[in-house]
Amino acid sequence: MGRLQDKVAVITGGGGGIGGATCARFAQEGARVAVLDRNLEAAQAVAQRITGEGGAALAVECDITSRASVDAAVAQVTGQWGPIDILVNNAGWDVFSPFMKTRPEQWEKIIAINLTGALHMHHAVLPGMIERRQGRIVNIASDAGRVGSSGEAVYAACKAGLIGFSKTIAREHSRHNITANVVCPGPTDTALFEDYKKGAGNPEKLVEAFVRSIPLGRIGKADDLPGAILFFASDDAAFVTGQVLSVSGGLTMAG
Repeated sequence: MGRLQDKVAVITGGGGGIGGATCARFAQEGARVAVLDRNLEAAQAVAQRITGEGGAALAVECDITSRASVDAAVAQVTGQWGPIDILVNNAGWDVFSPFMKTRPEQWEKIIAINLTGALHMHHAVLPGMIERRQGRIVNIASDAGRVGSSGEAVYAACKAGLIGFSKTIAREHSRHNITANVVCPGPTDTALFEDYKKGAGNPEKLVEAFVRSIPLGRIGKADDLPGAILFFASDDAAFVTGQVLSVSGGLTMAG
């Protein structure tokens, strides 16, 4: 029996690299996984891989920047599988550029996806968890939100905000037996990192610089993240809340 046996887990950005890897790992641990993504085809591809391996998965189209879309997605999941036990807010997006070269319309989109979207998900899912007095929330922030990152000012601000928000949710809902924790990836080989490299003058030198600065000597992979996320979502972390864990190969080591 897996660590998440028969738990209902909702994972946003589930069609992407880290999200897809996390969906697969959760399913291996016995969870019924709702793969939420704005790109329905990507969500369906992940769900089909899971069901093809004997797991339980449901692809759900969801634009987390729209509260109506979030409410519809949550209703679809609960209508099919019942109450949500685990929420993983993983969806994210960025434009890589020095702050003074960015525009307000870019800020609005970055904030809508990386911060407001997570607020929508919490606001839609928490009532059910409060009613049942149980739940696990794992928010995927970024080391950019802990230590800053050149070319990612607004994104870093959102992720720092998500960290502070998570700690507050942990305080407000500990009495309901709901935990809220944060995983902060470092540089990870995903579509987002590919976009980041495109914004650099010399992508190869950028990668070399990252590798030299990472004690474990490589860029992260999507499969490096699900173990940490799984820990916070499982009963192994029943007495852990309001915590932030960096998964960065040692790039950042501040508390």
